Amino acid sequence: GSVKPGKMPEGEKMRQCKQEEEQQQKEEEREGLIEFYSSYQELFQFFCSNTTIHGAIRLVCSKKNKMKTAFWSVLFFLTFGLMYWQFGILYREYFSYPVNLNLNLNSDRLTFPAVTLCTLNPYRYSAIRKQLDKLDQITHQTLLDLYDYNMSLPRSDWSTLSTQRRSSRSLLHHVQRHPLRRQKRDNLVNLPENSPSVDKNDWKIGFVLCSANNDCFHQAYSSGVDAVREWYSFHYINILAQVPDAKALDESDFENFIYACRFNEATCDKANYTHFHHPLYGNCYTFNDNSSSLWTSSLPGINNGLSLVVRTEQNDFIPLLSTVTGARVMVHDQNEPAFMDDGGFNVRPGIETSISMRKETTVRLGGSYSDCTEDGSDVPVQNLYSSRYTEQVCIRSCFQLNMVERCGCAYYFYPLPNGAEYCDYTKHTAWGYCYYKLLAEFKADVLGCFHKCRKPCKMTEYQLSAGYSRWPSAVSEDWVFYMLSQQNKYNITSKRNGVAKVNIFFEEWNYKTNGESPAFTVVTLLSQLGNQWSLWFGSSVLSVMELAELVLDFIAITFILAFRWFRSRQKLSPPGLPPNSQDNTAFQDEAPALSAPHRFTVEAVVTMLPSYNSLEPRGPSRDGEVGHE
Repeated sequence: GSVKPGKMPEGEKMRQCKQEEEQQQKEEEREGLIEFYSSYQELFQFFCSNTTIHGAIRLVCSKKNKMKTAFWSVLFFLTFGLMYWQFGILYREYFSYPVNLNLNLNSDRLTFPAVTLCTLNPYRYSAIRKQLDKLDQITHQTLLDLYDYNMSLPRSDWSTLSTQRRSSRSLLHHVQRHPLRRQKRDNLVNLPENSPSVDKNDWKIGFVLCSANNDCFHQAYSSGVDAVREWYSFHYINILAQVPDAKALDESDFENFIYACRFNEATCDKANYTHFHHPLYGNCYTFNDNSSSLWTSSLPGINNGLSLVVRTEQNDFIPLLSTVTGARVMVHDQNEPAFMDDGGFNVRPGIETSISMRKETTVRLGGSYSDCTEDGSDVPVQNLYSSRYTEQVCIRSCFQLNMVERCGCAYYFYPLPNGAEYCDYTKHTAWGYCYYKLLAEFKADVLGCFHKCRKPCKMTEYQLSAGYSRWPSAVSEDWVFYMLSQQNKYNITSKRNGVAKVNIFFEEWNYKTNGESPAFTVVTLLSQLGNQWSLWFGSSVLSVMELAELVLDFIAITFILAFRWFRSRQKLSPPGLPPNSQDNTAFQDEAPALSAPHRFTVEAVVTMLPSYNSLEPRGPSRDGEVGHE
């Protein structure tokens, strides 16, 4: 019944093996919580077999049929590529920030807009009358020399000139520096003036402008009327700029221009208008510009708007500056300047002009959806007007600021910046040369004003339509003019060209609001992406999470394999290090200490589990040792 030396009982051996298997199984189960796939192939096999993405299972279910596997692989990745191509289109559309235009029709009582009316008659103000008379005399002689035209002038103008010899000599000197001349057209420059092939129509007319360095150019016009008017206007502006106080030009005569004013069947008075002077359009009057008491239309229609009877006969006018008869009217919003050149139109004498209005408000989205501005505070141009921001206000301010910077003075038509003065060739001899050069750059957008000045995000416009009829009629003109002469002291010299009537009213209470809303929001983008994903793969959000999990597992396996490869290189490296690898010295000093117990354990296992054949021939000494143990 004794056990042979060096041999272990069979039951003990089986029990020990079972314990080792159970312990190894527990270790495997415990390590499975953090264990990743051992290879990329295993990861891909698991993903394709268990994912909810349609078609993925076909990549692994037919391994024995390589043709099917290749076909489904190409089809799967082609579908994947097409889907992400559609994704790219959706992202591009989203980041282009498209908008939807929303049209709303509202019905309510409307605030009446501001209305500006100008005489179209630049006035011979007393402060500059003598200089204008001298300019007319010079122009008379110029037209006589160029066109043999003898322009008639009033005798009073000629008599006034004799008392102003000093100022006349100064004006004559500056006019001679900017003479009105004729010039041959480009294709006839080399022909002599008396050549029979050169006709009067082959000449261009203009005036000469020179810089301080005597660099001159010819500002030419194809029309002689335009050239004479522009040349006269240039000298007229210089005369106006010499007046030190602009109030000296404020010679408003409201009663002699507007004979009757009525709004909503009530008479207008001086509290309902403001006055300003325009160099070319004369005296201008703006109605309903007082923000404290604005007019409101109670009903639409011609009887519930603004009705004006205005004088259009031109007395004491400047014929070379104003070539039309009538009045100029413009409808604009409150707290906006009246740019008569842009939005105004003329009223004909002897005609009743009825102007119906439709209000239209536009509200744009700012930020990434458009380059509009809320109040102009983010526009790199100083607002020189005492009004709110508009695109035209910004453009004119931009030109004026460039004018002051480049030419050293300000243009008379626009507001004066702080510390600047208006251009006048008695002080700034070459400002005309600088102005016309700068104007050409401005129109070509070299100055960048059209790029800097952005549209406001909210703006109100009035769509106008006009109707015309003769006023007064042939059967009523006698008593109408008689009443005007009795009440308004109107001296009748030309009945048909003497007066005009203007009616401005709302056509209806409905007004249109154009608004913008985002056409492609984040919710819309996600919805479109989901539609594309479902179309190409028939999957859901959880399928996307499975794909994200595949990517994370791929990254994790890559790191694990890289770490194992790095550790295996460390174990296989020789004890001696190259001279240039000093950074790993500490790690290699630690490695033998960690591997020594492992080698000891392996030797213990070999001695504890030897083969029975190898133990028997060792003799009694070894048996004694075993029995002793």
